[in-house]
Amino acid sequence: NILESAGILTTDAAKDSWNELNNDNRNESSENKNSSSSFLSAFEGITPHVVNEPLNIVTQYIIFTKINFTNNFQDDFNSSVEIDIPEAEGSRQSVAVILFASMDNVLPARQNVNTSDSVINGRVVLIQPESDINNISIAFDVLNETLGKPKCVFWDFNLRDDLGGWSDEGCSFVLNENGTVRCSCNHTTSFSILMSPDSPQDPVLDFITYIGIGISMGSLVVCLIIEGIAWRKIRRHSTSYLRHVSIVNIAVSLLIADIWFIIGAAISNTNSAPACTAATFFIHFFYLALFFWMLASALLLLYRTLSVFDGGLSKLTMLIIGFSLGYGAPLIIATITIASTAPSNEYIRENVVCWLNWNESKALLAFVIPALLIVVINLIILIVVLYKILSRRGGANASQAEEKHVLYVIARSLAVLTPLFGLTWGLGVGVLISPKNRGMHITFALFNSVQVT
Repeated sequence: NILESAGILTTDAAKDSWNELNNDNRNESSENKNSSSSFLSAFEGITPHVVNEPLNIVTQYIIFTKINFTNNFQDDFNSSVEIDIPEAEGSRQSVAVILFASMDNVLPARQNVNTSDSVINGRVVLIQPESDINNISIAFDVLNETLGKPKCVFWDFNLRDDLGGWSDEGCSFVLNENGTVRCSCNHTTSFSILMSPDSPQDPVLDFITYIGIGISMGSLVVCLIIEGIAWRKIRRHSTSYLRHVSIVNIAVSLLIADIWFIIGAAISNTNSAPACTAATFFIHFFYLALFFWMLASALLLLYRTLSVFDGGLSKLTMLIIGFSLGYGAPLIIATITIASTAPSNEYIRENVVCWLNWNESKALLAFVIPALLIVVINLIILIVVLYKILSRRGGANASQAEEKHVLYVIARSLAVLTPLFGLTWGLGVGVLISPKNRGMHITFALFNSVQVT
């Protein structure tokens, strides 16, 4: 009505569009996100019909401004968006600006790939100049300062089979400072910023992680080579053989998990959801396999301690039990996790790192709970076994003495590995509780990189 009485819109169609869209912008719910793209498209169609003279209309939900300028233009709109056009072609130019107070609530944060944790963290602003402008600077006041990793985007109506989505083509991030994100774009349309839960970008943290994991992977390869050389000598004794089978599989699981960790870190910034999902699945599976092989080793220790030394299950039976527990249980847990969370796009923390989601689905519990539970079980088994071994007196023959020595070696290994792995992933839980704690991140990275010791 304001536009009509002022004689600003030059066609009835433009008047009707304005009134309809102004009402819809107030009333539209988040469930009607597809129509939001159509509304935004109609707004872009309105601006060419506005009379070519300065105006400024402020409502509760929309600010409409049209300004004439010469050579350059700079203005602040509602202390939310600042627009700077340093150079414009021609001596006289006009620009129409529409600032939406609630469009960031109804437009989806989707891009050309699935994103699970990005949100629109600035007002949506439509910038429509009289002629093409290929150099424009836009500064957005962020709505939520706890979010990070800003991305400068515009609404592309052609994405996602013409449903529309945010694209960063032609727009680049300049700086994020004091609650303001500045962007530079080479075209004009509807702009905003996408941000996500922040993750610390720390050179020291990156150095510890990548160098430490590199050393870990090299040490694991050396360990496997040594095991291969000594393999013939350990085949003769059943308990020693099963112990080394556990060691080899723990080393292999950790090595493959580290490789997938590096792959996941490399692709985490590519916004490739399928690749990130695959990396997360294998990281989850092989880290779990590491813990379940530790459990298999602890159960072997308990069984050999409590049973008669020269009797019991055969070597083949224990191997079947070991592999079923070491790889079967992790496969079941990892498969159930991805099957229950991936269809709703809540499996990975895509914009932070290729790892299990926490904020929406709590999928990370599918790793934390089994891992820490195994740590507790192993510690209990260690206490029982050490008590049994120490309570036994002499009188054993040479074979039993050798068996007892092997059990001591297994117990010693578990006594080192169990607290180390438990403390490492206990710190991982601490990182979730305090994600901005730099000391916690660095300590977790240090322990994670020296697990091979």
